[in-house]
Amino acid sequence: MRIHLVVVGRKPPRWVREGFDDYAQRLGRGWQLRLTEVAAGGRGPDDPEATRREGERLLRAVPERAGIVALDEGGEALDTRRWAQRLEAWSHRGGDLALLVGGADGLAPAVLERAEARWSLSALTLPHMLVRVVVAEQCYRAWTLLNGHPYHRS
Repeated sequence: MRIHLVVVGRKPPRWVREGFDDYAQRLGRGWQLRLTEVAAGGRGPDDPEATRREGERLLRAVPERAGIVALDEGGEALDTRRWAQRLEAWSHRGGDLALLVGGADGLAPAVLERAEARWSLSALTLPHMLVRVVVAEQCYRAWTLLNGHPYHRS
């Protein structure tokens, strides 16, 4: 299964790149995690069209026929076991899965409408760059749980 983390924002700090890459490279047995960055949408914080433009860019970056999960504060809060079960179900469906992360003002309505699921990582507000590392780690943790690997100990 190919999981595409599609995010608004470019030029992450080195620690974010290294953290994401570390977990992405640990995946095995047919799972791949890829990062796609799209440009932020606006000319400043008061640009009313920024979120719409970001949404268009995110959706254009989604591979054809991929399932879409929107990372959204109003989404479903999943514990690690439930997240692993969801990933396992998506992997049995075949095809790619795209996890979409919006910019500072969240996801455009068009993105939320296209998503087949919404996932909330936490009730906390997390920095967008940190979300990349958290998602990568949770994908790796799910893979270890599903494969009986000792990394996941509950």
